[in-house]
Amino acid sequence: MDDIVHGAGREILADPSSPRDPEVMPIRKIGVIGAGQMGSGIAHVVALSGYDVVMNDLDKERVEAALAAINNNMTRQVASGKISEEDRQKALARISVTDTFAGFADADLVIEAATEEETVKRKIFVALCPFLKPDAIVATNTSSISITRLAASTDRPERFIGLHFMNPAPVMELVEMIRGIATEDVTFGRARDFIESLGKTTAVSEDFPAFMVNRILLPMINEAVYTLYEGVGSVDAIDTAMRLGAHHPMGPLQLADFIGLDTCLSIMQVLYEGLADSKYRPCPLLVKYVEAGWLGRKTKRGFYDYRGEKPMPTR
Repeated sequence: MDDIVHGAGREILADPSSPRDPEVMPIRKIGVIGAGQMGSGIAHVVALSGYDVVMNDLDKERVEAALAAINNNMTRQVASGKISEEDRQKALARISVTDTFAGFADADLVIEAATEEETVKRKIFVALCPFLKPDAIVATNTSSISITRLAASTDRPERFIGLHFMNPAPVMELVEMIRGIATEDVTFGRARDFIESLGKTTAVSEDFPAFMVNRILLPMINEAVYTLYEGVGSVDAIDTAMRLGAHHPMGPLQLADFIGLDTCLSIMQVLYEGLADSKYRPCPLLVKYVEAGWLGRKTKRGFYDYRGEKPMPTR
């Protein structure tokens, strides 16, 4: 009989072709490192799907803000009829916080969702692994960095995998799965079953710079910034053109602000350095905005100024 994975009141039949190890325990407890937009979104989805979640971040205020955001977002889901009030209360009760990596000692899977900087992520993995049980899986939510390279900084490259949740995680249906060169079949199978138990669809990418979604999406955003930089169109004209002319739900510059201009720049740098192709060169205007600290919505200024009642273009 096919294995059954439980989550949020659903029963999902696992793919019988998935590799199985009878000695491997099912995934029940999830650790999340990073309480920013992605980390809080992942914790939201995982807790609502019936898993215990423990969160960690160096910034205690960010953790408190993340818990408040999760509560607010779940409250909106209740108001819209997507979940019940009982679902919300049970999910919030499943989320706990740890100040140290020792709090992940009994986690079956730990998902890193820290800033998109390789040196930061590698330091996290070096510090994390000594506290984990032997069969625990380590995953990264990186949107661009080599899984093989990150895995090499751990004591378990065979139990390391890329799980790239889309932003915002509670809304977006896709998770990119990326294997490193050492990722074992059992790790991949367990991770895939976990993602499907969240009600998400998986898309498997090879371990190339920026994987699939961002390799296609970020050059489009970078080209929109070049279009602005070269004076072809204004912020409003560019976003209006793509919303109404290409039926994009959000203009590329508006989307860049939502993602974070620092993250956009980091991904473009990974593409440019990793593929050595001039078509991936980050636009100088994108670099200038990041240098100015205008990172988009999270800093209240980017291609739009969010400090007033209505976002206003900054160029």
